[in-house]
Amino acid sequence: MLNLKHLAYAFCMFVIAQTVNAQLGFSHEIGVIAGPVQFRSDFGSRNEGETNFGNMGIGVGIIHYINFSYRADCNCYTTDTYFNDHFKLRNEISWNKTKLNHLGQWVGPDNITPDADRLRAQSGVAKNLDIGTQIEFFPLSIRSFQAFGYRFAPFASLGVHYTFTSPEAYTTYGNGNVYDETNIYSFWYFDDSRLPPVPSGEVRQYPIDDSQFSLWSIVSSVGVRYKLDKLSDLMLDVRWQYYFSDWVDGLNHELSFNKKNDWLVWVNIGYIYYLD
Repeated sequence: MLNLKHLAYAFCMFVIAQTVNAQLGFSHEIGVIAGPVQFRSDFGSRNEGETNFGNMGIGVGIIHYINFSYRADCNCYTTDTYFNDHFKLRNEISWNKTKLNHLGQWVGPDNITPDADRLRAQSGVAKNLDIGTQIEFFPLSIRSFQAFGYRFAPFASLGVHYTFTSPEAYTTYGNGNVYDETNIYSFWYFDDSRLPPVPSGEVRQYPIDDSQFSLWSIVSSVGVRYKLDKLSDLMLDVRWQYYFSDWVDGLNHELSFNKKNDWLVWVNIGYIYYLD
């Protein structure tokens, strides 16, 4: 399967990165993360609380840190520089899945039109496998945190992920074929004042596509670590991830209030263990 190939590739890259950086004398940390994901997509309206909180999924991941403040080869601290004492490099393999439905005002009980029925009948799944790197900034001293100078260490990060996405699209309306235009919301496909005009001689793009593809995304987060003992930390992390595509959920209907690319918010809790 395609995803198994991606996982094998990700694992190989992870091992290579560990091996290369170990030769540089830095120390390493490894951990696991998990938590709820709020996926913002073309399902429902972006600014509706019912849609945003109703379309929530789960994310899990394995993370690896390069710790510049400590040397694995001599079991000693590195040169005391600002970078070594305030930055870490975070490598990650993660996966998230969110079931998606149309919620909010367009499918409320007062809407009894065929189009409202089409929206209620349609659902989807956003599934994403991520491989990426982030640079994490700790405003407090990493050395002091490791030496129990304080229990909490806040941080912020910024990085780039390569994402393998496998969206799914379904409908129970009509004959159950989501690629039959009579089964989907009519304003997505046919000309309407809320849609941008189609150039002369061209046909509007069909708004559903559940093909697998890959793309880049930007990841930013803020969080805090809590020192459990000499070799382990707990972590709370709130992530914002922006995809450079509007097809990650398999839906791109181009209505004016949902024209932004897909993105998500992920609140995760992690456990981190110091290898060296």
